[in-house]
Amino acid sequence: MSAVAVVALALLSAAAVMVLVRLVRGPRSLDRVVAVEVLVTLLVAGACVAIAVWEYTTFVPVLVVLALLGFIGAMTAARLIEEREELR
Repeated sequence: MSAVAVVALALLSAAAVMVLVRLVRGPRSLDRVVAVEVLVTLLVAGACVAIAVWEYTTFVPVLVVLALLGFIGAMTAARLIEEREELR
């Protein structure tokens, strides 16, 4: 594994730890939704680094599905939070 891949995975891991802290401590539900979305993005980015290093091109459709599920989940949660805010 190259040094660039090691540095990239280390930075992605550090970012994931910070996002997990925000997910646990987030005072509002919107903070938690954003944290989950960023966590999914970091997961996809880490998988992209692993695919580039080990040349597992068969996992590319899995990345597309993960990204799509993250997007749909974030949009659904944002719509739900928006509707709750309108009711108040």
